[in-house]
Amino acid sequence: MSVENFLIIRTSSLGDILHALPAFAALRKKRPEARIAWAVEEKGKEILDLVPGLDEIIIVGTPGWRKKIRKKNQVACDFQGLIKSGFIAFLSLSGKRLGYHRQNLKEPLASIFYTDQLEEISEADHVIAKNLKLLTLVGINEEKYEFPLAVPEAIRNAVKEKIGRLEDRSGRKLVLFNVGAAWPTKRWFSENWIAVLKDLASEPIFPLLLWGSPEEEAIAQRIHRETGIPLAPFLSVKEIMALLKDTSLLVSGDTFAMQAACALDVPVVGIFGPTNPKRNGPFLSRDKIAYHEMSCSRCYRRSCDSLECLKLIKPEEITPLIRQSLQENA
Repeated sequence: MSVENFLIIRTSSLGDILHALPAFAALRKKRPEARIAWAVEEKGKEILDLVPGLDEIIIVGTPGWRKKIRKKNQVACDFQGLIKSGFIAFLSLSGKRLGYHRQNLKEPLASIFYTDQLEEISEADHVIAKNLKLLTLVGINEEKYEFPLAVPEAIRNAVKEKIGRLEDRSGRKLVLFNVGAAWPTKRWFSENWIAVLKDLASEPIFPLLLWGSPEEEAIAQRIHRETGIPLAPFLSVKEIMALLKDTSLLVSGDTFAMQAACALDVPVVGIFGPTNPKRNGPFLSRDKIAYHEMSCSRCYRRSCDSLECLKLIKPEEITPLIRQSLQENA
């Protein structure tokens, strides 16, 4: 009997790769004997390296990748919904190529590459639920969110050593403040972060500023100068996930760090501007969200002249959410 092959296509971004993990977990659980490969861009490999049960990681664009995605008796699952990802499914020569309904695709033209399409579904649900629904095309019905992630102790210990050089925690809870974001429209204002951190100065916590890019580091440096709160050193994707494993709370906008915290079962206080927290945000009832509905909400714009959605979120709204979360998750 031939082995059933599956090709997962979710090449980027980091947060979206995390959101596709429950679909992989369901697929592995329901098809334990299947061979499952994942086509991803180079940066996303750092996450997939931590996923047990994945048979092969194929880096798109590297020598020989097109040959690697081609297997007999294969089902390609496009969780991305772009022309690029649909074309990867087509290149795989898979007998079945699964994709979303045209109305649920970021780029509807991608539908020409699919042999099977899901019926139109609501975009009001969380994107994780959307990913799981795609598997109904192969008879898998799963609603549980499972994130198969195994962060090696060696990485966790190395990160603990790096952080330990900053300041003696003395048993205080580590609270990460992720003050940046790739999109300018997702970045809460520095003066607001400063106000929150000053208000929390008497709390028995070890606050740490998290950042990723040079631009985000500049934001964190300004906040550090005003508050004295230390910056984390530059950390790789795996190191960020290792740090989160030992974190009591993450306060963040809609970024990879927030998606990773949710996947690793770390409590979150999320700050949302142009994106929809019901679709992209934390999914556990214990997590806190700051978000104000407006006529232009859920615009998903990367640039905006007003940023009114973020201006409506005040420090005096965030600080109580942090204190409440720390108390509830003591």
